[in-house]
Amino acid sequence: MAQTATPTTTPARTYGWRVVDIVVAAVLGVATGVIFVGWNFVGGAGYEVFNAVTPGLGGLAVGIWLLGGVLGGLVIRKPGAALAVELLAALVSAAIGNQWGITTLYSGVAQGLGAELIFLVLAYRRWGIVPAALAGAGAGVGAWVLEFVTGNIAKSAAFNLTYLVCLAISGAVLAGGVGWLLTKALATSGALSRFEAGREARADV
Repeated sequence: MAQTATPTTTPARTYGWRVVDIVVAAVLGVATGVIFVGWNFVGGAGYEVFNAVTPGLGGLAVGIWLLGGVLGGLVIRKPGAALAVELLAALVSAAIGNQWGITTLYSGVAQGLGAELIFLVLAYRRWGIVPAALAGAGAGVGAWVLEFVTGNIAKSAAFNLTYLVCLAISGAVLAGGVGWLLTKALATSGALSRFEAGREARADV
């Protein structure tokens, strides 16, 4: 008598947030916010140096400030994660103290939405280095849009175009590349055992 093979099923992807998702988003937001505070000095100095070479080139130093959205999206893989982590990181940075004050939160929203929109377009299903780079670039575009409407609109087209390209490049490399590497390192260490990224790391071993 022939036996009928029992089909294997893959658990349906769920987009609702678990308690562990909220906790990890908070941890990532705080940790990234502390990184932002350190980058306020390094990136701020780099921004001025690059801008002295060519106005708009300072965008190349911005990428680390875009890290939260990429990291949140890659780790939690739920709608809203990129925005939540970037915004919380901005809040931590502002609370510790920086030269931008409350406007840091506006940047967190714009940058987080930029990354979030990329993950949305990819239907929250692609998480490799290319999606990470695209999300970083998207965060850079979000930063550019906010700064354009809040002051850069008065600057030259050459500046704004240069700044846009540099923000996208910096976002792709510093936020996307570094975010992807950090996620891989966390997953390999076992810290993400309750997340899809951690399960993928175990499967690759």
